[in-house]
Amino acid sequence: MNRRKVIIMGAAGRDFHNFNVCFRNNDAFEVVAFTATQIPGIECRTYPPELSGSLYPKGIPVKPEAELSELIKKHGVDEVILAYSDLTYDVVMHKASLVLASGADFTLMGPKATGLKSKDPVIAICAVRTGAGKSTVTRRIVRILRGKGVRLVAVRHPMPYDPNIASQAVQRFATVEDMDKARCTIEEREEYEPHINMGTVVYAGVDYEKILRAAEKEAQIVLWDGGNNDMSFYTPNLLITVADALRPGQEVGSYPGEANVIMSDVVVINKVDVAKKEDVELVKSNIKKVNPKAQIIEAKSTITIDRPELVKGKRVLVIEDGPTVTHGQTPYGAGTVAARNMNAKIVDPHSYAIGTIKDTFAKYKNVGAFLPTMGYSPEQIKDLENTIKATPCDTVLSATPIDLNRIMRIDKPLARVAYELEEITKPNLEEVISDFLKTVKKPKSGA
Repeated sequence: MNRRKVIIMGAAGRDFHNFNVCFRNNDAFEVVAFTATQIPGIECRTYPPELSGSLYPKGIPVKPEAELSELIKKHGVDEVILAYSDLTYDVVMHKASLVLASGADFTLMGPKATGLKSKDPVIAICAVRTGAGKSTVTRRIVRILRGKGVRLVAVRHPMPYDPNIASQAVQRFATVEDMDKARCTIEEREEYEPHINMGTVVYAGVDYEKILRAAEKEAQIVLWDGGNNDMSFYTPNLLITVADALRPGQEVGSYPGEANVIMSDVVVINKVDVAKKEDVELVKSNIKKVNPKAQIIEAKSTITIDRPELVKGKRVLVIEDGPTVTHGQTPYGAGTVAARNMNAKIVDPHSYAIGTIKDTFAKYKNVGAFLPTMGYSPEQIKDLENTIKATPCDTVLSATPIDLNRIMRIDKPLARVAYELEEITKPNLEEVISDFLKTVKKPKSGA
């Protein structure tokens, strides 16, 4: 039998998951390659035989997405599967057109084919776009569940960026030292560290079937903490999607953001306090058109600064969460808002950028007068440190949720921005979670 030849387009996340669930032991298909984009340094690797299974004794090559058309023609590929997120609809169709013109079918795989079922109740938090404020919603739900005595484990969307992919099959993080041992990137730390600081165990990795079974052993409820605006890998009993009032239209104009909205039980519209009233109304209207049954909660992100005296009226270098302002295309983040609120003079770091940080500015033209926390390799972390050192300012204002002093030496005064969700309409998340817990099987007991 001729096996149908497939390429999976990805960014070291859903691509591997889709393969593991649908193709790893399926002899009707031959996955000839993955392609990689969005994240620097994740191409030109091999998905290893320890994870790819007996059909792929040499593993599967990971190639740059720029080589896609060439790979289709070279291998006589029948089908290309798009398996990454945070894309606007025009970008998705440009990629589809390239695939079709190169001679292959173009496919999107949905949650029925790729979702895994848990023995425990699953609450999934997803988003319309990166930077909508999903992390604040996740933290709010963790606090609510903890307050009700529920034992939970957070399972984070994958970020296996280390070259040794096999070593990241199942990862468990309970302490900051666990992140150090795993040589986590800045992006990974930004997602794991807030959970760890709250006392929550975080699982992540590559093989999400094994991850789920490990998480179930120590949780009463599994909390899916989504990445970008991807769909949940686990079939949720409660799906909450976060929309962004500052980016009206994305809730029905992004992939797979709109799919999340349509499937959601609850949609939280964040940042309503800093958005135009007509934009908030447009987001609400769009949600109601595609999912009239969803509960809508309006909310804001309350911003605080730990050392405001270092910011007020000072020259500040603002550091923003990397993915939010790069492929997430958010025009600015909480750091910029905090600096403006304190009448600080924001120093533009573009002309002081060094090495890979300079490359980031060249690639993402939308990045404004702030520094994205790019740190996908030791070299990039060093370039970030040196860019901070080279930028003339009185204070570094960091809006990343991690303590940068743990991973680099900052030679200037550092102030940190924190932001937490505050619901301003009813029902609020406390009521949503209380109602949800009444509908699920009584959580199992245990330590």
